[in-house]
Amino acid sequence: MNDETNLLEVRDLSVHFRRGQGSPVLRAVDQVSFSVAERETLGVVGESGSGKTTIGRAVLGLVSPTGGHIEFAGEDITRADHKRRRALSRDLQVIFQDPYSSLNPTRTVAQTLGESLRAEKLAAAEVRDRVVTMLERVGLPASAADRHPSGFSGGQRQRIAIARALVARPRLVICDEPVSALDLSVQAQVLNLLRELQDEFALGYLFVAHDLDVVRHLSHRIMVLYRGQIMEQGPADTLYATPTHPYTRTLLEAAPVPDPVRQAERRLRRVRTGDNSGPTSAAGCPFAARCPHAAPLCHAERPPLEQTPAGTTVACHRWRELGAAPPVEPGRRLNVATGLP
Repeated sequence: MNDETNLLEVRDLSVHFRRGQGSPVLRAVDQVSFSVAERETLGVVGESGSGKTTIGRAVLGLVSPTGGHIEFAGEDITRADHKRRRALSRDLQVIFQDPYSSLNPTRTVAQTLGESLRAEKLAAAEVRDRVVTMLERVGLPASAADRHPSGFSGGQRQRIAIARALVARPRLVICDEPVSALDLSVQAQVLNLLRELQDEFALGYLFVAHDLDVVRHLSHRIMVLYRGQIMEQGPADTLYATPTHPYTRTLLEAAPVPDPVRQAERRLRRVRTGDNSGPTSAAGCPFAARCPHAAPLCHAERPPLEQTPAGTTVACHRWRELGAAPPVEPGRRLNVATGLP
């Protein structure tokens, strides 16, 4: 994707927090750069505490960056004020993780979706028409508009959340763990729907998740985060088939397989988790304490992102001598046609 077609450009984004006076800085996001183009999905993966949700919140203006720049459609929105953010909401929307808490239980579906259209100052009849049209597009009947969220299943509520995000006709959607709270078969349905809507509306997706297998089915590119830093990124199929960074391979091997013998073997090969909750330092690779291949340099100096022959970029001092790992045996593979593993 060239720069002219990028909807979102993030350069050297950092978001730091202090938990209290005198406490060390928590580097939730530390010098992260990426882009998202029209009709493209960038999957952002990592375990809890990796900074993936904070990145989405920074793009939405819900947290203030410590450093770096965020550009949307060529405009610097890093520190856009409230008025500009409200205007941006038409083009920049979000789908949250929990369909039970993200919808107001006291409002009808029509009221919830209509709220997204307030900035356009449409007539009531036109608002109703767009709400009903979008509900039908996500697979819900027109009668759903007059019901409350309590009358729907989890999968149906997430369809409502998708409709709410898309009724304003945005250009970029932040998908923050949109299927993690759903059953496996429902996950497949929602992933299929997101893919269809992307093609239909030329959407860009920033797809945040912890499940690399789920992300692979929707993403064109994947960015792997650990403690606020990029470990590896590149085309989804390439990164999945030949992971270069030890942490990427650890994530892939963490996916369960149905055979208990093979699962036990994978568990023995897996890098032990260790503590991932403390503050991070600007020096060294954040994964060094857990990496079986770490050398003294890994603890002392942060590795730069470097291009690999496979077309990915990796932040690892030893990637050349270690080489790309052989393909990881697939774990739970989600069949988006059937919704079954």
